[in-house]
Amino acid sequence: MGRGDKKTKKGKIFKGSFGKSRPSKIVAPPKKAEEKPKKKES
Repeated sequence: MGRGDKKTKKGKIFKGSFGKSRPSKIVAPPKKAEEKPKKKES
């Protein structure tokens, strides 16, 4: 598993391709739909 292996990150960098192991854009983790409201202190 080195530069010649298309399925590894190093191989994709060497070949210049993108995929599951080397995504083209950084994917942000999905945000939760409901956020807990902050409790007001009295």
